[in-house]
Amino acid sequence: MLLVLHARITVCFAVGVFAARVLQASHVIGTAILVPLLDKKANMKRFSMIREFHLADWFTLGNAVCGTGALFSMMSYIGSANVMHVYFACALVFAALVFDVLDGRIARWRQKASLLGKELDSLADVISFGVAPAIIGYGCGMRGLYDRVLLAYFVACGVSRLARYNVTAETMSGGTGKVTHFEGTPIPTSFAIVLLLATAAWQGALGPQLWFGEWRIAGHVLHPLTLVYGISGSLMISRIRIPKP
Repeated sequence: MLLVLHARITVCFAVGVFAARVLQASHVIGTAILVPLLDKKANMKRFSMIREFHLADWFTLGNAVCGTGALFSMMSYIGSANVMHVYFACALVFAALVFDVLDGRIARWRQKASLLGKELDSLADVISFGVAPAIIGYGCGMRGLYDRVLLAYFVACGVSRLARYNVTAETMSGGTGKVTHFEGTPIPTSFAIVLLLATAAWQGALGPQLWFGEWRIAGHVLHPLTLVYGISGSLMISRIRIPKP
C-alpha cells in the first residue's frame, strides 16, 4: 500500500515539474514574439499616412470632398424636389474643378509629387467628374432604363480613361517627366454637362419637362439629352490627342 502511494506521489510530482517547465518555456517564447512587436508598434509614427501628404494632396482631398457633397445634394433633391439642391450640387462640382486645377499647379510650384498623390488625384476625379455628374443627370430626370445604361457607360469610360492615363503617362512624357498631351478628353470636361444641367434647372426643365422630352423604345424610356453622356464618355476613351497646357 505504501509503495503504491509513493508511486502516485512521484508521478504527480513529475507531472507538476513538467507542467511548470512548459509554462516557463511558453512564457519565454511569448516574450520573444511580443516584445519586438510592441517595440515596433511603439516606434511607428502616429498618423504616418497623413504625415506623408504634401500640400497638393490636401487640395486633391478637397476635390473629393466637394464631389461627395454634390452626391449628397442630389440625394436631397430627389427626396425634397427643392431645386436649390441641384444648384448646390453643380456649384460643388465647380469647386471640385477649382481644387483639381490648383493641386496640379501647387505640385509643380513646390516641385513635390508622389505616387500617392497621383492615385489620390485619380480617385478624386472619379467621384467629382464621373459619379457626381452621372447622379446629377439621374436626379434631373434621366431615370429610364436606357438613361441608366448610358450614365453607367459614362462612369465606366471615365474610370477607364484615368486608368489608361496612369499607365501611359510615363510613355507620353517622353522621359521628360512632363506629359505633353492628353489621349482622349480629360474627365474634368464633364463639367460642361453639369453646366448644361444647371441651365436646365434654372429654366425649370427638370423631370417631365427635361429638354427634348423622352423616347419610349421597346417599353423603356430614353431621354435624348442623356446621349450627351454617351458622347462625352466615348470621347474620353478615344485616341484623340489634346495638347496639355
